[in-house]
Amino acid sequence: MRIEAFLDEAAAQAIREVHGVDQPALLRPTQDPKLGDYQINAAMPLSKALSRPPRELAAPIAERMRAHPAVAEAEVAGPGFVNLRLDDGWLGRELDRQLADRERDGVPAVEAPKKTVVDFSSPNIAKQMHVGHLRSTIIGDAIVRILRFVGHDVIGDNHLGDWGTQFGLLIVGMREWGSDEALGESPIVELERVYKLASERAKDDEAFAERARAELAKLQAGDPENTALWQRFVAATRVALDEVYARLGVTFDEWLGESAYHDMLPGVVERLLAEGIAREDQGAICVFFNEWDDAPADLKKQKEPFIVRKKDGAFLYSTTDVATVLYREERFGTEKSIYVVDMRQSLHFKQLFVVVRRLGVDMELEHVGFGTVLGPDNKPLRTRDASGNVITLASLLDEAEQRAQARMLEEGVDLPADQIPEVARVVGIGAVKYADLRQNRTSDYQFDWDKMVSFKGNAGPYMQYAYARIQSIFRKGEVDPGSVGGPIRLEAPAEAALARQLVRFGEQVHQAAESSLPHLVTDHLYGLARAYSAFYESCPVLRSEGAVRDSRLALAALTGRQLRRGLGLLGIGVVDRM
Repeated sequence: MRIEAFLDEAAAQAIREVHGVDQPALLRPTQDPKLGDYQINAAMPLSKALSRPPRELAAPIAERMRAHPAVAEAEVAGPGFVNLRLDDGWLGRELDRQLADRERDGVPAVEAPKKTVVDFSSPNIAKQMHVGHLRSTIIGDAIVRILRFVGHDVIGDNHLGDWGTQFGLLIVGMREWGSDEALGESPIVELERVYKLASERAKDDEAFAERARAELAKLQAGDPENTALWQRFVAATRVALDEVYARLGVTFDEWLGESAYHDMLPGVVERLLAEGIAREDQGAICVFFNEWDDAPADLKKQKEPFIVRKKDGAFLYSTTDVATVLYREERFGTEKSIYVVDMRQSLHFKQLFVVVRRLGVDMELEHVGFGTVLGPDNKPLRTRDASGNVITLASLLDEAEQRAQARMLEEGVDLPADQIPEVARVVGIGAVKYADLRQNRTSDYQFDWDKMVSFKGNAGPYMQYAYARIQSIFRKGEVDPGSVGGPIRLEAPAEAALARQLVRFGEQVHQAAESSLPHLVTDHLYGLARAYSAFYESCPVLRSEGAVRDSRLALAALTGRQLRRGLGLLGIGVVDRM
C-alpha cells in the first residue's frame, strides 16, 4: 500500500463529507512522532475559502477521521492542524498483508504504466570508464530498477559516444603507430595510447589533422576499410565495458550509440529548416531561441545558438539528440524519456526539449541531473592521478573491495576464509553504490572511503549487516523465514515504531519513482535498519513464546525482506552472513 496516498484520500473524503468541498487534504508525516504519525494541513486554505477559523474547520475533520479504522487518534493542534496516530491493530493487519505478498511486499503497481526510456552511463568508445562515469551509471540503473518494479515498461539505453572526430584521429593513428598485437591483448590501453599520440600530433601538424578529417569523412560515407577498423574499436571497447558493468551488476536493453542515428541526421536538419525552427548563419545551421517570441524566458536571453550542422557540414551531438528523440518515439512508442546526465548539461537539455516540442514530439522529457563527486579537498574528484593517468572505474572498484575486506577483518567477521573475498566484493561495490545513492542526486558530495565502508551509520555495509543479522536469528532458531506467517501484534513500543517504518515502504518507493530520487529509498532503509536495531535490543525474538514469538519472527522476516528488496532496487546485493 501507499500509506500516505491512502490516508490522504481518506482525509479528502472526510473534508467532502463535513464541509461539502473538494479540498486536498495536504497530508504530511509529522515532524515530531510525539505529536502523531501524520498531519492534515487542509484547514488553513479552507479557512480562506470558507471564511471561517481554521480550528473550527479542523474539529469536524478530526472527528470524522477518528471513525476511520486506520486511525487511533485524531486531534486538532496549533492553528488548525489535525494530527493522526495510526491504530496498532490496523497496522498489524496491514503488515500481515505485506508479509503474505512475497512478490511485491505490499507495494502496488502503478495504474497507468508508461513506456519509458532511461538514457544513462554513455561512455565513449576507445576509452576506459573513469570515476566520472560513476554517478550516471549508478543513478540510472537504480531509476530503471525502481520504475520497472512499480510497473512501468522500461528500456535502459546506453547512448554510447561512438561516432565523431576522435575516430578520424584513431584511424590515422592506428596506421601510423598502432600495434595489432597490442590491440588484441589490451585493446583499450592501445587505443588510448594511439589516440593520445594522434591528438597531440594534430595540434601542431595541420596536414595530419586534415588526414584525420578526411578519414572521418570516409568512415561516415561508409568506406569499408574504415568501417571495419571502427567496428574493431567498438567491439574491443565493449569487452572492457562489459567487464565493468558486470562487476556493477548493471545491464542495458539497448546500446544505441550516436552512430545508430547517423543516417537520420541530414533529414533532421532539413526538417528543422523546412519548419522554420532553424536557419542558416554563416554557413552553419542554427536554432536561435532569442528570435522566437514564445521562447522560454531563460532561452530567449541566450545569444549562443543551438547549432545542428557546422559550416563544414559536420553534425553535432545536438543533431544526434534530436534524431534520438524522434527515433524513440517512432521505434519504441516511447511515452517518457529520462536522461541521466550531470547538471552541467542542463542548458543543452532545455534547448533540446524545446526544439523537439516544436517538431511536435508529445512524450514526457526529463533531465535527471546530478551534482559533482568531490575529493578530500572539496574540489571535483580528479579523473587522473598525479602522473596524468586516468583513474579508471575498474581500479576504484578494486580499491572498494580491498577496503571492504580490510574493514571486515577489523570488525571480526564470522565467515570461512574462502568466503571472505566474495562477501568483500558484494560489500565493497555495495558501499560505493550506496554512498552515491544516499545523496540527493542534485547535490555535490565528498567521496570518503572511511564513511563509505563503515559498519555504522548511514552506509551500505551497515544496511547489509542489518540484513545478515536478521538472517542469523532464523539460522539460530532453525526457522525458515519463508514459512513465518504471524499474525503481527504490536504490543511493545519498539514493535509499533518498527511497524510504522515498515508500512511506509510502498510510499517511499513510489515517490522515488515519481521524482527520480533514489535517495528516498536509502532514507527509508536507514530508518528501517535503525528501527529494527531498537526492536532487536528491546524485544527478544527467539526467547519469546507463543503468539509473541510468532509476531516478532514475522516482523523480523518482513524487515529482512524489505531490506533485501530495497537494496535490490538500488542494485546492491546482500549476504546472509557477515
